[in-house]
Amino acid sequence: MSERDPRIIKVKESILEDNDADAEKLRGELRDEKTFYLNVMSSPGSGKTSSILQIISRLRDKYRIGVLEADIDGDVDTRTMLNAGVESVQIHTGGMCHLDADMSRQSLREIGSADLDLVILENVGNLVCPAEFDTGAAADLVILSVPEGDDKPLKYPLMFEKADVVLVNKIDALEAFDFDMDKFTENVRLRNAAAEVFAVSAETGEGFDDAAAWIASAADEFLGGAK
Repeated sequence: MSERDPRIIKVKESILEDNDADAEKLRGELRDEKTFYLNVMSSPGSGKTSSILQIISRLRDKYRIGVLEADIDGDVDTRTMLNAGVESVQIHTGGMCHLDADMSRQSLREIGSADLDLVILENVGNLVCPAEFDTGAAADLVILSVPEGDDKPLKYPLMFEKADVVLVNKIDALEAFDFDMDKFTENVRLRNAAAEVFAVSAETGEGFDDAAAWIASAADEFLGGAK
């Protein structure tokens, strides 16, 4: 009997390709219902929740806003949102360190995205897995905090290659850390020349007017008019 070549199945590639197709379909569905879906990614402790609250405070008079909180477990951030008067739903990923398009679709259905203009996803906190899976969002926002260092775009390239906009949070602590804003921006540009970069402080609110204005402009372009 002749020797047969082994069958090789590229599982990850297949999964990602299927998810990419589903994500594109979801974007079309959200465009039709006029809902702007913003995917927020960062490492733990960068200030995602407090930054999202700063953004919401500037946009809630213009848009009906909801927040999806994705975590492996717990509901701390969802409680924070609800206490701030923000419609929010907790997503438990069952140990997975990311959300994909189908998880997004289920969560958007649960929060009632058809009745919202802007849905913000606070993705699971890390700089690796969330960047690998397209959630179906219209835009990807990455937050990096000053204590993490200005070299992160070089160490986690995919995250910054995927970003439409990057917020450098905790600039109120710049003097305490060896963080070079110009060097960081240069490192981002090496990965993604098109990404917008804003220096912000979720503690003081500095810089969030410009960041929120960028989000509003992106949302209006995607929505093509109010509901």
